[in-house]
Amino acid sequence: MTAAKVIEEIMHLPREEQSRVVEFAFELARKRQLSGKELSVLAWRMVASEDLAEVERLKAEITRGFYGD
Repeated sequence: MTAAKVIEEIMHLPREEQSRVVEFAFELARKRQLSGKELSVLAWRMVASEDLAEVERLKAEITRGFYGD
């Protein structure tokens, strides 16, 4: 099953079930650590960025991706 199909199915769930899916997705994202390659890509993007808000967002993402949440 593709991500698009899963999303389509979620759209047809009752609100309560959709809320459970959202909670699961947030929990999964909090627990997921990033690979060295993923962290490197984020680091390069951070160094190349001239947007301070983007730099801060990337720093936070790198920290979360390294340590998990």
